[in-house]
Amino acid sequence: MDQRPFSCGLDAVLAVLGGKWKPLVLFHLNGAPRRFGELRKLVAGISEKVLIQQLRELTQDGILTRTDHHEVPPRVEYAMTEFGRSLAATLVPLCAWGDAHRAEIERIPRLQRLSA
Repeated sequence: MDQRPFSCGLDAVLAVLGGKWKPLVLFHLNGAPRRFGELRKLVAGISEKVLIQQLRELTQDGILTRTDHHEVPPRVEYAMTEFGRSLAATLVPLCAWGDAHRAEIERIPRLQRLSA
């Protein structure tokens, strides 16, 4: 497999955070560890299958840790590593920008179709 170097820092970040769901998962894990069921409720619109896949990838990449408490009923928690917290900190300005410009963004025709 041909492995090309990243063209810039943003290219490297997008390789880790690629897609719609991973930044949202990190947003909801930024304060404290969460159980799978909590994340499923917090990340609105994600299917269980996709959430499992995203959590697995983030764990394999060293962004999250997964703790299986070996209890009945099963209890699994996800938490951010120090590496993950450093990545999540970069999302804070993006979140602030989105909050500040939400009204303008909601008026973009292409995005109105996506939120309908």
